[in-house]
Amino acid sequence: MQNESHKSLLKKVRQIDIVSRKVVDELLGGEYKSVFKGRGMEFDEVREYQPGDEVRTIDWNVTARTGKPFVKRFIEEREQALFFLVDMSASGSFGSTEKTKNETAAELCGLLAFSAIKNNDKVGLIIFTDQIELFIPPDKGQLHVLHMIREILSFKPKHTGTCIRCALDYLGKMVKKKCVTFLISDFQDSDYDKALKLAAIHYDLIAITITDPRELVLPNAGLVELADAETGEQILIDTASAGARKRFNIAARARLLEIKDTLTRLNIDQIDIHTDRDTMRDLIRFFRTRERRQTL
Repeated sequence: MQNESHKSLLKKVRQIDIVSRKVVDELLGGEYKSVFKGRGMEFDEVREYQPGDEVRTIDWNVTARTGKPFVKRFIEEREQALFFLVDMSASGSFGSTEKTKNETAAELCGLLAFSAIKNNDKVGLIIFTDQIELFIPPDKGQLHVLHMIREILSFKPKHTGTCIRCALDYLGKMVKKKCVTFLISDFQDSDYDKALKLAAIHYDLIAITITDPRELVLPNAGLVELADAETGEQILIDTASAGARKRFNIAARARLLEIKDTLTRLNIDQIDIHTDRDTMRDLIRFFRTRERRQTL
């Protein structure tokens, strides 16, 4: 049984590896580079002024010494770090489609991580529940990315709850430089607004919300006992009742809207991912929307 489980894990890792690299080569690599441009500009050299150069780039000290106008030349400091904060609380193991929410998170990390290393960026990982469960420092290379994907797919958390604030506080302690941070969660938590606001000041923070379709719409299946995977709380619902199904749907959509409103209010970008939709399509839409916004 253990051998079969190991084979299944390797198969999933291999699938994510193949699909991610193909997609990055054909589509996502350029999108990533255009949106995440690096930390800033780095000094390269001083050269003699040429017609068309901006006056503000003139190096007045060199100009005074030589008697001729010289300008400072800068190049883009391309290399940066990208961090994934992945929520591995008990609700992540749920899945009514071909993929659980945790498997979707692994797929997302694969796509984004391969895009990052293709552009010479480092990638790191923090797995959290209501505690910090795992920290992998940022590094480069395909083997490093595959190690991260394998950890996400096979990880067995010690806790069941969710503490987004704890994850962001830990990031603040471990990572002092500005970096791109993807917070991947179903956001089944509360009281994280202040932590999100502070993190968004120090990092380029993007929230990825993951939702399974059964969390929004219940099937007509008679009496069903629903259990909260994180708290253990149980509730009995008569799904044969159209009214009960409608109330469930309204409450579920209200929760997603509340999350979206919070992120919008804090000026944090969101990628809304559903396990029954094309993840690649949603990522590309996000990149293109953000790129258009940056050029305005």
